[in-house]
Amino acid sequence: MKPTFRACMAWLHTWSGLVMGWLLLVITLAGTLSVFRPEISTWMRPELKAHMAVSPDAATQAAIQWLSTHAAHAPTWYLEAANSRAPYVQALWEDGQTYQDHALDPQTGSPSLLRETRGGEFFYRFHFELQLPYPWGRLMAGIAAMALVLILLTGIVAHKRIFLDFFTFRPNKGQRSWLDAHNLLGVVALPFHLMIAFTGALTLASMFMPWGLTTLYHQDFAALEHDFNPADMDRPASGKAGTLAPIGPVLADIKQRFAPNDLIRLTISNPSDASSIIMAVAGQNASGVGVETHTLSYDGTTGKLLAEHIEKRPIMGFYRFLYGLHVAHFAPAFTRWLYFLSGLGLAGVIATGLHLWTRKRCHRERGLGFLLVERLNVGMITGTPTAFAAFFLANRLLPPFMANRAQIEIQTVFGVWAILLLYAAVSPPSVAWRDLMSVAALACLGVTFFNGLPLTSLQLGVGVTAFSLACLFFYTARRMGRSAIGQP
Repeated sequence: MKPTFRACMAWLHTWSGLVMGWLLLVITLAGTLSVFRPEISTWMRPELKAHMAVSPDAATQAAIQWLSTHAAHAPTWYLEAANSRAPYVQALWEDGQTYQDHALDPQTGSPSLLRETRGGEFFYRFHFELQLPYPWGRLMAGIAAMALVLILLTGIVAHKRIFLDFFTFRPNKGQRSWLDAHNLLGVVALPFHLMIAFTGALTLASMFMPWGLTTLYHQDFAALEHDFNPADMDRPASGKAGTLAPIGPVLADIKQRFAPNDLIRLTISNPSDASSIIMAVAGQNASGVGVETHTLSYDGTTGKLLAEHIEKRPIMGFYRFLYGLHVAHFAPAFTRWLYFLSGLGLAGVIATGLHLWTRKRCHRERGLGFLLVERLNVGMITGTPTAFAAFFLANRLLPPFMANRAQIEIQTVFGVWAILLLYAAVSPPSVAWRDLMSVAALACLGVTFFNGLPLTSLQLGVGVTAFSLACLFFYTARRMGRSAIGQP
């Protein structure tokens, strides 16, 4: 135990940050990019340029028409509706023993006209699943989120001059400059950091505290789902053939009932059976933060409305409000950019904190544990953004319609990551900082180069962001290069 409460909190802040820092850095950067999940998915499908003017309703009708011909016997179609941010339908359906997950062309409904890629969905899933089997990735992400809440709170207590130091930045002062940067990045968006950490832990809380649900429902997940969303109807297949009603009038009724909100998801169960069900969920609430507050269920063969639920229960509204704050579906473009910049700031807090740990000890500790942390810091801090940039580059460099293309894009991320970590492990840290920061800058410049012309607002956002990060990495590489040759 330390002699004072503040000293105890400083110790806890330091060591919890060190233990969880690399994982939190990866989760934070992936979550920051997933703020623009639809935009990234659209950027990674340049074939969509010719179809940007197609209406969301027309894209949905084309998707359902194609699925009716090519996936009629699938038990369920899960459709993410087209919208202004992603002008295509993302469809998931079961095909034998496997699931098919494809973006469908907004004009024809066919998946063969768009390149195969996970797009922004990769960053969104990686953010809380870490590309690991269920439930291990989510468990790790939940632990990391709770650790981040602890790290932020102990950091506030430990830094007694944290708000005063917000107005102080002393460049070219070595360790003092790193601490100033750590404080500055931590305070400038502190309410956002606390909110995103708490709501992130909340979304995965049932994995750590499932006893209330299991005690009340006794593994009856159908009853749980019905209470969670009373308009979600589960009607078993009748065994009699049936044909879906024309989807146009159904979409028109959905639009009228959801207004001013938008349709975000359609689920069509037993599409070729007489007992088919069409369920629609509204999102992007125009009057608030909460998500998925309005649900409709229709008879699939007649198009008749069977059930409607508008969420008004206080506890459900509170939960959906907190979840909505985390995922930011409600946010207009300006607010999404604030989320993005605040997320980058949080990544900067984590990175500077990790680097500070080694800076404080570099003159007195040279044991195996210190050397391992020092090199892992270099590899993770520089390797994570470089690997993520490689995902964008692979999307442009791989042949558009090669087999297993989406999986190869993801494998590229981890391949680049492994190479950079290996280089960091075998190189002197000062040299590795300089070289890997330069590689990160070149990767971001590559994303800018392959952005394409003519520039749309989407491409402009990608290009400016990538170029700005390239400049930051080049500047850092130059500073680290001076250190590598012995200059102050």
